[in-house]
Amino acid sequence: MAGLSVAGLSVVIPALNEARHLPLLLADLQQWPEALEIIVVDGGSTDKTIPVAHQGGAHLVKSPVQGRGQQLQWGLQSAQHSWLLVLHADSRLSQHWVTHVQRVFTMAKGQQQAWAFDFRVDERRPMLRLLEWCVALRSRWGQMPYGDQGLLIHRSLYERIGGYRPIALMEDLDIIERLRRVSRIGSLGCALTTSARRWNHRGVMNQAWRNAQLRRRWKNGVKAEDLIQTYRR
Repeated sequence: MAGLSVAGLSVVIPALNEARHLPLLLADLQQWPEALEIIVVDGGSTDKTIPVAHQGGAHLVKSPVQGRGQQLQWGLQSAQHSWLLVLHADSRLSQHWVTHVQRVFTMAKGQQQAWAFDFRVDERRPMLRLLEWCVALRSRWGQMPYGDQGLLIHRSLYERIGGYRPIALMEDLDIIERLRRVSRIGSLGCALTTSARRWNHRGVMNQAWRNAQLRRRWKNGVKAEDLIQTYRR
């Protein structure tokens, strides 16, 4: 892409009806002291997500289709910086996130692997603490962080593995599996806090079981477009 900036950070946020959570994340991102580009890719919101994105200084991209894989592909195609950070709209960055990201920028081999945050949930309940512990094991030892842990990646590596595919679901698992074949996924060493709404709605064990069944069906060849119907129910 012509005109790429070798410094700075492009942040891409897929969104659908996230007017409640998005302002907090956009405010967190303003801590970044260098060149910053924020791209919110909207999948057809009917709330105030679009004006909130504009008010927060984000560049808005309207995706022609709904689904995080498609939205991320559209957003990242328009990104102008060499370092790319993907975040979910219901995330909150920790107080010292800038220091941890900048540390990766200065590493001799920082560009050669992808990076993810530690998983945190914004409520303090025993079952959610257990969930955080399980995710930490999966991420560190299994090298399988998911989308709610963010993804920091240099454009050269992103393009090498083919980027996000335009699939409606499992876009995070898909890209991580391809990354694992060519590099490690390092920990940024600080938390990214996500909303507890999914686990509050269905319960921690029920939501975890549901997610596991969706992943199993996807690995067995069921198309993401078919899985999305179950996911939305």
